[in-house]
Amino acid sequence: MAVNARYYEKPWLKFYPQNVPSTIEVPERSLPDAFDEATRKYADKTALIFHGKRISYSKLREEVDRFSTALHELGLQKGDKLALYLLNSPQYIIAYFGALKAGATLTAINPVYTSIEVKHQLEDSEAKSIVCQDFFLDNVERTGLKLKHVIMTDIGEYLPLSMKLAGRSRLGRYAKSERPSPGIFERPGYHQFQKLLKKYPANPPKIEINPKEDIAILAYTGGTTGVPKGAMLTHYNVLACQTQARAFRLKLEEGKEVFPAMLPFHQIYGQVSVMLNGLLIGATLILFTTPDLDEILPAMEKHRATTFFGVPPSFLFLNNHDKTGRFDWKRLKIIASGSDTLRESTIRDWARRTGANITECYGLTECSALSHLSPSGRPKVGSFGVPLPNIMAAVADSETGELVAPGEIGELLLSGPNIMKGYWKRTDDTRETLIEIDGRSWLRTGDLVKMDDEGYFFFYDRKKDMIRYNGYSVFAREIEEVLHRHPMVKAAAVLGLLDHSVGHLIKAIVVLQTGARGKVSEAEIIKHCAENLANYKVPKIVEFRGELPKTDVGKVSHRELREEVGAI
Repeated sequence: MAVNARYYEKPWLKFYPQNVPSTIEVPERSLPDAFDEATRKYADKTALIFHGKRISYSKLREEVDRFSTALHELGLQKGDKLALYLLNSPQYIIAYFGALKAGATLTAINPVYTSIEVKHQLEDSEAKSIVCQDFFLDNVERTGLKLKHVIMTDIGEYLPLSMKLAGRSRLGRYAKSERPSPGIFERPGYHQFQKLLKKYPANPPKIEINPKEDIAILAYTGGTTGVPKGAMLTHYNVLACQTQARAFRLKLEEGKEVFPAMLPFHQIYGQVSVMLNGLLIGATLILFTTPDLDEILPAMEKHRATTFFGVPPSFLFLNNHDKTGRFDWKRLKIIASGSDTLRESTIRDWARRTGANITECYGLTECSALSHLSPSGRPKVGSFGVPLPNIMAAVADSETGELVAPGEIGELLLSGPNIMKGYWKRTDDTRETLIEIDGRSWLRTGDLVKMDDEGYFFFYDRKKDMIRYNGYSVFAREIEEVLHRHPMVKAAAVLGLLDHSVGHLIKAIVVLQTGARGKVSEAEIIKHCAENLANYKVPKIVEFRGELPKTDVGKVSHRELREEVGAI
């Protein structure tokens, strides 16, 4: 298979923001080296604000070095896997860079995971040590795994005494979680985070890291279409993504930005776009343990935030929030949405409500967070933008694998320095996902898109969510968009049910607005769809529910729905 010359021409380059180069040099250095450079350069500047507590870059560097020394003295060696089971907090960042300095490979565990899910990730990643919030210990214990080291931290450790109670009260459902008894630390291998920092000096080990080969992060996929897999991201992969995104956002000034850090750091989007991108350009991060917008909006105003990185549910909530209009969104340098596609109605409502535009972006765990961004000067409604510098993107027929022309729908392929090394211990999955064309390695994303003549990309559906009806290809997302336009529909998901006579029957699962339940019929929903869609796209079955299963970032979990109803 040869790549169509149209892609090599990169038509999207003409729409890059002014002075953004088509290619950039990605430094071959480790994440700890990049962190050390930033902390030297911005030593006296505030790195973190945590419920009012300020931590400078120099203090952050000292704590990181102390923790790295502690891990080394506890016997952690290069290549060992360390799990982080933490909420956004200073401890997360200290443990993150401290472990990398000690040569570890990190794997971040979702705080909402059950003990079964925690066990799977610990076993699959081969992590023998963990850093966790104290109120997560019970979940760790219930895995039944014998871990070498369990390092626990109290969320209030970085708050002044007068604020500790208030800080814990902001933890939402975690606030009432039971803390372990002090006697737990008498058991071998159990340690207190703060005691380790006080015991060991800021004298981290000298570890040789090969940025292009050594794995920094085993980032587990969300599992929306199957069992979570560990994407092997090298130091080079992650820094490439951060460098590419940084080059595209020329409005951001080093040492002058303020990033609200509400996106969870255990996800690659929050980890790279907010935590790493912010710290490596000397920004101040306002840390939030939980995404409580009633707390976030006043803090953004108080600390003069300059950016906002969110997910579609954030913007949907803000569009209906009474305090949204009190904040001057137009003064922010970038308002970005990732992790899922935005509804067109959400984009329009946002612009009308705030007078500001949302920059849509696209990315996957496998590409270290980002591959596309909408050009700030020329966005297109419905498009997630154009490829970042150093990234090649193409579209292939989802059945034949042949590349298709602009305007045709197919699977998105990506190639660039930010693409993962492969899946951890999953050779077959790696072979299916990373393919070679014309001597270049390409990532098969599993997402169906199209590229227009100007090089803008538009999302249609997950490949696994595409429905076949009487020989037609039907995209679930298109029907969901129409369903969301009904004034009484709050949420919706569309699935294909296996039917040998037509291929698949289209089923819509609908959540109605409060007060509308029992007042809207299946026939009314079908009629609404028939008025807005071709006949073959109209759902044949409508089911009403009180809620839909969600992933931890607020996406509707089509995987759970498919498993539940036996759909494709």
